[in-house]
Amino acid sequence: MRQSQAPEAPPSRAVNQSRGTVLCTRLEDAGGLAGQGRGLLGRDGLEPGTGMLFENGRFTPFMWMHMFFMRFAIDIVFLGRGDKVIKINRRLKPWRVSSMVFGARRALELPAGAADESSTQVGDQITFEPVT
Repeated sequence: MRQSQAPEAPPSRAVNQSRGTVLCTRLEDAGGLAGQGRGLLGRDGLEPGTGMLFENGRFTPFMWMHMFFMRFAIDIVFLGRGDKVIKINRRLKPWRVSSMVFGARRALELPAGAADESSTQVGDQITFEPVT
């Protein structure tokens, strides 16, 4: 007997409610620990308008990301309680480590420059909306 797989989450986008801008139009969920460990590894880049959402499910008071073995730079937007932006690492290059962000509950990995293009700043409110 074949096990059924959990249904995929519907596509969503990340919106900066404070600025009235869109951070990404197609947001991919990194999934569980295996997916989060893999993240964007093996890819040659992120298409404009795309991103990946990571959840801090490790029950740790902080979150950080690494760029080991990555091939391209990205922006990382760290979200705290209520999905407020608490830190932004802009244009983080391969083989670097992000800031260690205490209070981060989620992190959005976006194409380099996406945070600036959406005018996203610390303190902004981010929401996630289904794509219809």
